Amino acid sequence: MAELTKRGHSIRALRRKNSDIANVEKVFAFYFGPEANSLLKKITWVEGDLTDVVSLEKGMNGCDIVYHCAALVSFRRRDFKKLIKLNKEGTANVVNVCLSLNINHLCYVSSTAAVGRSSLKTLYDENNKWITDPDNSGYAISKYSAENEVWRGIEEGLNAVIVNPCVILGPGNWNESSLSIFKVIKKGLRFYTPGANAFVDARDVAFTLAELSERKIFNERFLVIGENLKYKTLFDKIAAAFNVKGPSMEAKPWMAALVWRIEGVLAFLFGKKQNITRETARSSMNTVMYSNEKIKSRIGIEFHSIDDAIQNAVNYFSQHKQ
Repeated sequence: MAELTKRGHSIRALRRKNSDIANVEKVFAFYFGPEANSLLKKITWVEGDLTDVVSLEKGMNGCDIVYHCAALVSFRRRDFKKLIKLNKEGTANVVNVCLSLNINHLCYVSSTAAVGRSSLKTLYDENNKWITDPDNSGYAISKYSAENEVWRGIEEGLNAVIVNPCVILGPGNWNESSLSIFKVIKKGLRFYTPGANAFVDARDVAFTLAELSERKIFNERFLVIGENLKYKTLFDKIAAAFNVKGPSMEAKPWMAALVWRIEGVLAFLFGKKQNITRETARSSMNTVMYSNEKIKSRIGIEFHSIDDAIQNAVNYFSQHKQ
């Protein structure tokens, strides 16, 4: 929303009934300072839910462009039905309402999780094909299924584009999703895992969506990747930004397997949030890298460095004690 209001757009934003928009206001204040209030006035909030078609129709009626960024992110197996309900069926609802209201176009935020995996590859691009595999996480399956709903909408005449960001770093609630790693490292993390993944600044994801929309680039998908990094390198960079000691001990596969099992038991017995699951433990041991050549050549984006992305997030967290 920050990118769109900065470009002069008025926004109608969907929020759940009991959701807190305080983080949105804090992020706007962080980026825009004294101008934040005037930009926030460009946002009209509408109560609703992805599973409530009536609320979607109310919120989207009269809009020219829809940015579908909402999703449930979970790697717990017990959340699989919720993931399918919100991510797949919720996206189907958004697509159907876009078609019924003759919305000009849809920009859908997917994930690199939906790109699929292959034992023969470590570098992935937009041409990679999904392979059904028992090791695919429930989240990956739900996002891949959601993408299929968007492709179905395209077949039915909807102008749409899909972006697949990797792990997103930026200001926000450090108790949620990928940002929780900042909290963990700030408090002290002894172990690191040997795997690698791709990371991107939240500002670059927002810029990409806005650019693709303004240039009317449709019926394609684009990976949005800042840098491919070893987890150890990322953790060390975050630790340095917080001026704390980084992890120094490599976690072995058997250690990761033990931790997710223990966390699963604690979650079952005491309702404790399970931060490490079988899927996240396995993923942290693997090296997966992605190409950003297609999006760079198409819109000429110059990605923020991950050092910049980390420092930007740390500056925000330092201003807003969480």
